[in-house]
Amino acid sequence: MISVVVVDDQELMRGGLRMVLGAQADIEVVGEAGDGAEAIRLAADLRPDVVLMDVRMPVLDGVEATKQIVDAGSARVLVMTTFDLDEYVYAALQNGASGFLLKDTPPDHLVSALRAVASGEAVVSPSVTRRLLDRFIGAGNQPLRDAAVLDALTDREREVLVLIAKGLSNIEIAGMLFLSEATVKTHVGRILSKLDLRDRVQAVVLAYETGLARPGAG
Repeated sequence: MISVVVVDDQELMRGGLRMVLGAQADIEVVGEAGDGAEAIRLAADLRPDVVLMDVRMPVLDGVEATKQIVDAGSARVLVMTTFDLDEYVYAALQNGASGFLLKDTPPDHLVSALRAVASGEAVVSPSVTRRLLDRFIGAGNQPLRDAAVLDALTDREREVLVLIAKGLSNIEIAGMLFLSEATVKTHVGRILSKLDLRDRVQAVVLAYETGLARPGAG
């Protein structure tokens, strides 16, 4: 059973999400919160598998709430937003969110995303993350990180990281580099481990922030 805390400042939205998720045999909504501060308290008390987090809320927004919940190891966080190109989403990804969904996501996609996040996967496609980075890093709104953080990687691992940042799947990377998919998975795992990253989403963000991948590049 996947336990979920639903966080949104609109009661109607919370009710709709509760109905959709509650209809699933393997998902249980164990709590609801109307702001980020309440979300942090519930996550700490209930230790759910996933927090479904709105980003624009009173008292404490979903960005800071995501950071505190992830840092505390209370739960994995899947953020929701009205607009896909949203500075709040970018900040939430930096703070450890496992991905994001638009609020008009079809119910079956929402359920699939929650199951994926609960199993440890990230549900934001690298191509969508790239669009966010193109906008915010490309516009100069975010400072680049020191590229020295990548020194721990081998040349091959850097090559794989660039391809991850371009939105390629493991199968596509394997085909491009003439490697087996299993070998690519090993490289991805080592990249995440060496750079202390939670998932591919954070790998994409880091690749752009360090300048390894560049906004607008093919």
